[in-house]
Amino acid sequence: MTGLRWGILATGGIAGAFASDLRTAGLDLVAVGSRSQESADAFAARFDIPHAHASYEALVSDPDVDIIYVSTPHPMHHENARLALENGKHVLAEKAFTLNRAEAEDLQALAAERGLLVMEAMWTRYLPHMVRIRELIADGALGEIRAVSADHTQLLPSDPTHRLNALDLGGGALLDLGIYPISFIWDILGAPSTIRAVGRLVETGADSEVATVMTHDGGAISTSLSSSRAAGPNVASIIGTAARIDIDTVWYSPTTFRLVLPDGTVQETYTSDVEGRGMQFQALAAERLVRDGILEGDILPITESVAIMGTLDEIRAQIGVRYPREEV
Repeated sequence: MTGLRWGILATGGIAGAFASDLRTAGLDLVAVGSRSQESADAFAARFDIPHAHASYEALVSDPDVDIIYVSTPHPMHHENARLALENGKHVLAEKAFTLNRAEAEDLQALAAERGLLVMEAMWTRYLPHMVRIRELIADGALGEIRAVSADHTQLLPSDPTHRLNALDLGGGALLDLGIYPISFIWDILGAPSTIRAVGRLVETGADSEVATVMTHDGGAISTSLSSSRAAGPNVASIIGTAARIDIDTVWYSPTTFRLVLPDGTVQETYTSDVEGRGMQFQALAAERLVRDGILEGDILPITESVAIMGTLDEIRAQIGVRYPREEV
């Protein structure tokens, strides 16, 4: 343990889940910052946090804070993470990491310049079942991986004024939901060689459904489906010549999976035993990296987060989604 002192920037639902898991893991949560003192005080009281700040500027200036968890909506990640880095704080920023690749590259460069860790909070990658899946792949249990598929489909608010449907707030299924299967595919197969995407747009111009077919080194094929207007199975599969892995609902949270041989024999069943939501594992990974003086993560390097944003940019270009700030 490094004894890093955590601060949380913003007080929404994801911030509460993260704070709860930090407490579960026994990590040192010392401060929270909001845009109002009332909100900061309420959050601090809920999680027994000693310092409650009425602005993000006050939070990142707090000398008792070493690392900031940025939990605002993704259009604000760049500005908020940059503020933290400029004030000498390590950063764990929610996914999608930024709005686009250009913003991600800027944070990567600033963190390197300041000698700080900046890391995308793609918590799924750090969950125990994903650690075991990577072990099986590394051991050759699947043989040659031929295909990967995953969906992230939910029935979410259709109100045109809701953040999820507002282009000026980065709304759409891709950055809120699609980031999960796209990052998962990157984790298993690496960078895509080709990208084909189709999507359905709602009246605001935001995407409500996005499907992708991508090819990867060696000819492997990946498929993904994301939807904010309909709930699907939320499962994933990794298919190899020697076996496949079927990950159950909800595949991107603590769950079960099976290693299945071509004849249908289940060779291994994995069941997650995780306290809380499971967001503590990414925090533990960040602490380990800082402790070891490593500024480029191993499970999800910042270079990969930047490249994934580039993949999302290309998908958006193909389905015709562009955010207002990108048009300036």
